[in-house]
Amino acid sequence: MANDTLEPAMKHQITIEGGSAFSVAADEDTLLRGALRAGIALPHECSVGGCGACRFDLLSGLVESIWPEAPGLSERDRKRGKHLACQSRPLGDCTIRVRCDDTYRPVVSPGRWAAVLQARRELTPDMSEFTFAVHAPAEFRPGQYALLYPPHAPGARAYSMSNLPNADGIWQFVIRRVPGGAGSNALFDQVEIGQTVTLDGPYGHAHLRDDNARDIVCIAGGSGLAPMLSVARGALAQEGARRVHFFYGGRSQPDLGAMAALDDLVGDNRLALSVVLSAPGPELGWQGPTGFVHAEVERVLVAPLDRFEFYFAGPPPMIEAVQALLMHTHRVPFEQMHFDRFV
Repeated sequence: MANDTLEPAMKHQITIEGGSAFSVAADEDTLLRGALRAGIALPHECSVGGCGACRFDLLSGLVESIWPEAPGLSERDRKRGKHLACQSRPLGDCTIRVRCDDTYRPVVSPGRWAAVLQARRELTPDMSEFTFAVHAPAEFRPGQYALLYPPHAPGARAYSMSNLPNADGIWQFVIRRVPGGAGSNALFDQVEIGQTVTLDGPYGHAHLRDDNARDIVCIAGGSGLAPMLSVARGALAQEGARRVHFFYGGRSQPDLGAMAALDDLVGDNRLALSVVLSAPGPELGWQGPTGFVHAEVERVLVAPLDRFEFYFAGPPPMIEAVQALLMHTHRVPFEQMHFDRFV
């Protein structure tokens, strides 16, 4: 098979008031993903309806909403006629109003691929590493994410890559099974080795930056381990002497199985690894630090913290706690903090 790119047939023309125009596939594509594939700097964060960063005004034409109840729109937004670009499928040519921002311009043009599940490795009782392959190079930046379309689960699910870009077309993800989560449970229970799912990507702004010499701090909570693995691997693969301080926060001892994903990094003298558990089981004899991962970061790192470049991923409360620690307590400039919002 020479090319597994999923190319659409018919397209609709989308015009941004006073600005650019781009096309969106008529069969399944959303307005946001059509814009990003065209290199348009349309604001976005999570790409799955949660954050609201991709709100726009529809000036002419018709769109249908894939997820009308998406939490990224408030009731006030709906009354004002706002739409989410990541959840809007054009039904014809449209004109929209949105303020583009060059910081959202894709660093790698996303594409849609037929991805074959090659392997699944259990890391913890509820978290596994999934390996997919496509018939094209896997082009992305360390720290970015892709959208997977699990069978029998409506819509897309965003998962960060844990590996590095490669010519072999391998995309790896560390995915946590969410209780009651249709997408993650479908991937765990309904996708067998050799089966195919649609992969759409890459997306995301929290990718590894190459243009500075600061030491890097990676802070991961839960399945936020995946993008931090990719960032750490990317940084350690670069020439130079900058170090990587890697912090992983789990809940209890079973979460320590996730450390198997770090096996290829352990032993590099530029990596410093810290693991903390927030609620270890007393019967299992944990001798390491306890508490929240952001507190462990402050305990271990020597101030001033603005001499580091920070990357972090995990549950929203962890993201908020890390932001507060860095911005308000230690006055770390916002441009030295890199994270994607998933809510």
